[in-house]
Amino acid sequence: MKFIDNYLNKITMYKLVLYVLVGLLATAIILSALGLLSFNPLALIYSTTIITIVSWVTNSLFAKVFKTHANVESFLITALILALIISPPQAGEYISILPLLIWAGIWSMATKFILAINKKHIWNPAAFAVALTALTIGASATWWIGTLYMLPFVLIGGLLVTRKIHRFDLVISFAIVALITIILTGSTQMGIIPTLEMTFVSTPLVFFTLIMLTEPLTTPPTMWRRVAYGALTGALFAPALHIGAFYTTPELALLGGNVLSFLLSPMRKYILTLVSSGEVALSTAEFVFKPDHPVRFKPGQYLEWTLGHEKPDSRGNRRYFTIASSPTEPEVKMGVKFFPTSSTFKKSLASLESGDTIMAGNIAGNFTLPRDPKIKLVFIAGGIGITPFRSMVKYLVDKGEKRDIILIYSNNLLEEIAYTDVWTEGEDKIGLKLVCTLSDLPKIPATWTGERGQIDAKMIRGEVPDFRNRTFYISGPHGMVTGCDKTLRDLGISSTRIKTDYFPGFA
Repeated sequence: MKFIDNYLNKITMYKLVLYVLVGLLATAIILSALGLLSFNPLALIYSTTIITIVSWVTNSLFAKVFKTHANVESFLITALILALIISPPQAGEYISILPLLIWAGIWSMATKFILAINKKHIWNPAAFAVALTALTIGASATWWIGTLYMLPFVLIGGLLVTRKIHRFDLVISFAIVALITIILTGSTQMGIIPTLEMTFVSTPLVFFTLIMLTEPLTTPPTMWRRVAYGALTGALFAPALHIGAFYTTPELALLGGNVLSFLLSPMRKYILTLVSSGEVALSTAEFVFKPDHPVRFKPGQYLEWTLGHEKPDSRGNRRYFTIASSPTEPEVKMGVKFFPTSSTFKKSLASLESGDTIMAGNIAGNFTLPRDPKIKLVFIAGGIGITPFRSMVKYLVDKGEKRDIILIYSNNLLEEIAYTDVWTEGEDKIGLKLVCTLSDLPKIPATWTGERGQIDAKMIRGEVPDFRNRTFYISGPHGMVTGCDKTLRDLGISSTRIKTDYFPGFA
């Protein structure tokens, strides 16, 4: 499990999804060659190639027309999903299936551009494309991925994706409602056990739930809204559910859920213009942007940032970064840690000049202040994990809202401590208690009066005498977060009083 967590922490969400989809297609080619699937492996290669080429051309053209950057991972993911749900041609159908493949490829890309509100597409592109093909040319997706032999591979890949993006709340709410609805509408003739057996073995339930439903771009940003979204989509998913002669399909269920998602949390994309940038600590820079529209968010939430640049490396041109600024500030601030082996994204970010632009969107995250101001808090930050706390403390300072907060801030070196002006304000105006610790012991200055070493149980007991009565927020590198989480649990802190920062990608 630790190996899996380490791997998932080192790979971006989009890259993981892409690898899973490629793996599923490769598995299907092998299984079809063994005669375990109902089509020829060359037929699957053919349909995948056509869809991919059409999607690439369409995506590139629309990107030029709308003067935006074409995202390689995005179009590939959508194209591969289409290849996994549209049945490959049987003998003699290679020409007749072309309209379906071409039309689906075109509209899966077009919907991201022309059917968007505030630069943000509403519907899952693959689901919209196959729904439209059924409506316009009478050719529909069969969701062939829902077979017994593909099930274990879909389950493993899908669980990896869901674990990476932390969407189990959505998956569970959808699965419970979908299975209840399926049983109520389909078990009267077959019985409950046979109905469930058929659902898991002969329908795309698992692929739909773990791969398509969990797409972050069209799902609500907070937990309870995701639960509602999953429940509605689950209610619409049942194959036997119909109104007269009109039956629901997986793609229609997802599109219906997408509408609810948009109504619950309308999101937009923003064009951010760089105002200034500068170092706020050793190897840490702050970028200050002016948005084209006011950005509404809660302190502690994150944005997905897209920066088109030449020859992006394997980590792509999208990243998730916590918003370092407070909602009370007019600009949007991003704090970024740079390393000698930084990605092409970060190198391109570092080269931005005043007036250059970057795109951002998909505000999300539950790592936010509790509503009750009487709850005593402990913020534990490691390195660049300080950014959500900068947002929270600055917000409380600007609002004049005092809360009982202890901030334990860990860095290797004294020079790495960032945002000292905000902590000084917090101490003066809202009673913040700041505890800094340095972990690179040989390099600690002789004049240092703060804590030394990594955050452990002894430090927490000493600095937070009433730790049993507090709620803890932890943000920082993955290893530090999991280590502190374990330390707190060993101290007897309930998991309900431990919140860890998370975003579905790595910076």
